[in-house]
Amino acid sequence: MSQAVINIPGIKFTESGNFLLIAGPCVVESEEVVFETADHLKKLSVKYQIPFVFKSSYRKANRSKSDSFSGIGDIKALKILAEVGKKYSVPIITDIHNPNEAEMAAEYVDILQIPAFLCRQTDLLVAAAVTGKWINIKKGQFLSGSSMRFAVEKVKESGNSKILLTDRGNMYGYQDIVVDFRNIPIMKQIGVPVIMDITHSLQQPNQEHGVSGGRPEMIETLGKAAISVGADGIFIETHPNPGVAKSDGANMLKLSEMDKLLNKLVALRKTINSFNY
Repeated sequence: MSQAVINIPGIKFTESGNFLLIAGPCVVESEEVVFETADHLKKLSVKYQIPFVFKSSYRKANRSKSDSFSGIGDIKALKILAEVGKKYSVPIITDIHNPNEAEMAAEYVDILQIPAFLCRQTDLLVAAAVTGKWINIKKGQFLSGSSMRFAVEKVKESGNSKILLTDRGNMYGYQDIVVDFRNIPIMKQIGVPVIMDITHSLQQPNQEHGVSGGRPEMIETLGKAAISVGADGIFIETHPNPGVAKSDGANMLKLSEMDKLLNKLVALRKTINSFNY
C-alpha cells in the first residue's frame, strides 16, 4: 500500500520512508513539561530518522467536568508552542474549537487540528481552511471512514488542499472505543494522508467519576496494527509522568517508553516497505 508524501514545512527525513510522528503532551500544562517532552522527542526523531510534528493543545475545551484543567491561558500557551517550534525546528500542531480561534492559533502554529467531536462543523472547517495552514481533521467517533470525504471536500472547496485525516476509533458502547482498521485504507482512498491516533483510541470516556480512563498497555498493539495496514503516521500523546498529568493521563504513554516503542514500529515499517506495496 503506497504511502502519502507529506510536505509540511519543517518536516525532515522524508527520504527515510518512515511514518510521520505526531506526539507531545495532551495540553500545555507548564513550560517545563512541554520543553522536556519536545527535547526528548526531537532526539528520538533524529535517532530513528522519523519526520516529527510536536503536538499539544493550548486549551482543552472538551472536558467531562467544569472544574477539570483546561489550560494556562490561550496566548501564553500558544507562545510556548511557538518557542518549541523555533528552538527545535519542528512543526507544531494544536486544536481549535471555534471558528474565531483559527486565525489566532494560525499565528503561532503550523497545523490546525479539528477535534473529532467537531469534524462536521462547517464553519470551523472553513475558518481553518482559509488560514492556509495544514489542517488535521480527526474522524468523529460516530462516523465511518468513508464519510470523512465530506469534511475533506469542505476544506478543499475553501481553497486548501493541505489536509490530513486522523482516525481515533469508534464508540460502540458507553465507556469504550474500538478501532476498525478498515477505516485507514478506506480514508486513504479519499486521497489525503491518514494518521492513526493511538492514545485517544485507547480512552475509556464517560466514567462515572468524571475522568476518562484508558488502556495504555495496548499502545504498542495499536501502533503495530496501524503501521501494518498502511497508516501514513501515528499520533501519540506522551508525558514525563502521566500519573500527574493534568489531562488524559490515563491513556498517555510515559515519555521514557517512547524509545522502545519507536524502535519496534520503525523496524516494522521497514519490513512493510520491503514488500513494495
